[in-house]
Amino acid sequence: MNFNGYYAKTRTPGLVGEDESYQAAFTYNGDLYAVSVDHLLVGDNFNPEVGFMRRDDFRRTYLQAKYAPRPAGIESVRQFTFGGSYDYFETVAGVPETELAQANFQIEFENSDRFSADVQRSYEFLDVPWERVLGTEYMIPAGEYVFRDYYVSYSMGAQRRLSGNLSLQYGEFYNGEITSAGYSRGRIEVTPQFSFEPSISVNHVKLPDAEFTAPLAVTRLTYTFNPRVFFSGLVQFNPVQEVVSTNLRLRWEYRPGSELFVVYNDQRDTVLLPDQRFPMLQNRAFVVKFTRLFRY
Repeated sequence: MNFNGYYAKTRTPGLVGEDESYQAAFTYNGDLYAVSVDHLLVGDNFNPEVGFMRRDDFRRTYLQAKYAPRPAGIESVRQFTFGGSYDYFETVAGVPETELAQANFQIEFENSDRFSADVQRSYEFLDVPWERVLGTEYMIPAGEYVFRDYYVSYSMGAQRRLSGNLSLQYGEFYNGEITSAGYSRGRIEVTPQFSFEPSISVNHVKLPDAEFTAPLAVTRLTYTFNPRVFFSGLVQFNPVQEVVSTNLRLRWEYRPGSELFVVYNDQRDTVLLPDQRFPMLQNRAFVVKFTRLFRY
């Protein structure tokens, strides 16, 4: 059981009123029952000056509960979970912005696989149009939207040579429909030192005046030389934006708590002009980071 909260107030010349922020939260996270209650407010003129504040002028109320019995009579099932959550955002003046109600059912099997099914109802208020939906040139007009969607997934345990999460989503999407399929958090073990982590998602969106498919493919490879040295590479291809990005990183922990990182990044435009042989470079970075832990 956990209680936490805070109260903060700022004083900035030229900003008067609505300069407070506070939070009160309660969490009980038992194995059979779990409950969370959280209320957070950030005023429009709250200005901490130090740190990063994601947004202001909002009040959030969040509720979550679950019931998770462990059936003694079903050998293949470790635990059932029945849960629900409610997330509500509004401005400090009381104008609704976002409302999300969700019901969830999950089965955890004895082999560590998991099956999950979700039903979700969403309310969104867009005070300005949403441009470049899912990275495309399409736009959703400003206004109020209420929509529902359904989600199922199956996660394979990490102990398998081939693991990952398969998912399928279908439902409403603002003033249209969405169908999504994906494979994420995947891991294919080639050898104990070498593995691939592929991910792919395909989102098909149908709007009143537009219809498009937005795929995204990502793969990461990791090679571990020894417990202190490993190399990883991440390649991401976005055919909608027609770019491919690469991140290569070598990490060496040359002594406990002290590390050396060598990182290379680049991003390329995959559209080839008639006289081009390779994708055009958009940006490139080479970074070396050195840390040293001193003990006294």
